[in-house]
Amino acid sequence: MRTTWSPKVSLPVMHQRWTALAFIHWRYPPATVQRLLPAGLTVETFDEAAYVGLVPFLMEGVRPPAVPALPWLSRFPETNVRTYVRDGDGRRGLWFFSLDAGRLPAVLAARAGFWLPYYWSRMAVRVEDGLYRYRCRRRWPGPAAARGDADVELGAPLTPDERDERVSFLTDRYRLFSVVAGRLVHAEVEHPPWPLRHARLRHLRQDLVRAAGLPDSGEEPLVHASAGVATRIGMWRPPRTAAPGHLH
Repeated sequence: MRTTWSPKVSLPVMHQRWTALAFIHWRYPPATVQRLLPAGLTVETFDEAAYVGLVPFLMEGVRPPAVPALPWLSRFPETNVRTYVRDGDGRRGLWFFSLDAGRLPAVLAARAGFWLPYYWSRMAVRVEDGLYRYRCRRRWPGPAAARGDADVELGAPLTPDERDERVSFLTDRYRLFSVVAGRLVHAEVEHPPWPLRHARLRHLRQDLVRAAGLPDSGEEPLVHASAGVATRIGMWRPPRTAAPGHLH
């Protein structure tokens, strides 16, 4: 089992619970992913391959500090398309190509206040006996009707020996990056280790990865699942190494 670094976020700007997750990953040539990244970020590889993840889940308990969660606004499905990067200071983290969410107010707030590429979608997450079912159909801002549907069958929990270097590379990520006013920024995310399970796809129909500008991988995906974790998200900070943040 790999031991990983996890930050302590003493002054969070947001509390969230991420539950009923699936991690669906494909291998890509690094250059294919790098061309979609902003200046200042380098795609991180494992065994000379980049990875792109489709991660559907249920967002719960969304609230700022000292504010109670509102039932309708604080619980909604979300699906991310993401990859794994390092900045000029060598710090590891996530770059999101897209984040689809099922609540329009949350999408507008995240776009305006957090500068993340959120999309409003018609979505559902159903947790059944041994099965997670996800449905996503994009509404705005487009491409309209981009889809992310998956049925994920849950398997046995990963043993400590099965939490290997690749599993850690794909799931142990405690920092995210964005571009704010043309400048690369990052925020840390505190949460306990993922309780991971083996999983397999019963059904997958998606073009969210293609909508992000990536071709089909042509390979079978690697799949894991998790009941989820509670998170504390820190504020945006600029990197120590100055770099322009425009897309190239």
